[in-house]
Amino acid sequence: MAKVSAKYEVMVVFSLRNGEEPMKALIEKFRQRIERHAEAVEVNEDWGKRKLAYPIEDETEGYYVIYTFESKPDYPADLSRRLNLNDGVLRSLVTVIE
Repeated sequence: MAKVSAKYEVMVVFSLRNGEEPMKALIEKFRQRIERHAEAVEVNEDWGKRKLAYPIEDETEGYYVIYTFESKPDYPADLSRRLNLNDGVLRSLVTVIE
């Protein structure tokens, strides 16, 4: 039997190149987008600004945010695609929480 929904975690490293205000707006934009397609959305911004292990697109620091949510199995692939297309996102990783 196929899963109806599962719990996911998305770690996103946002770019600090454009400043903090546009970055905060982008964090909120993705939170709202996830809420439209998922349930039980939580945003954990405790990681905050960190030095990257290696430069990504000539940036040495990024802002780490973790979103947790529950959704149908097809939504995380769409979210990952949208994150990868956004210029304000350096890296992202979607994982299933068992």
